[in-house]
Amino acid sequence: MLVVTTNHVPGKNIIETFGLVRGSTVRAKHVGRDIGASLKTLVGGEIKGYADLMTEAREEATNRMIEEARQLGANAVVGMRYQTSQIMNTAAEVIAYGTAVIID
Repeated sequence: MLVVTTNHVPGKNIIETFGLVRGSTVRAKHVGRDIGASLKTLVGGEIKGYADLMTEAREEATNRMIEEARQLGANAVVGMRYQTSQIMNTAAEVIAYGTAVIID
């Protein structure tokens, strides 16, 4: 399945539009990651544990969005975006969304 952030695919025509598709996941912090993150805030730099957590969350949300598009019969998603929100102090939601279409 082709997923693009643009509203069209150069050289392709949108034959049919199915509408909004989305996928989301809520991920919680892990105690081990929290300890490492607390230490990292003292010296600065990337907090690898949280970076990995968010990468995994984006992948899961994207896969769920793609599955929803497939169920509609789409072969592409255009205008794809991510959104995140804090659910509580220890959890965040990642949403992937876009427009399911058929392109030729």
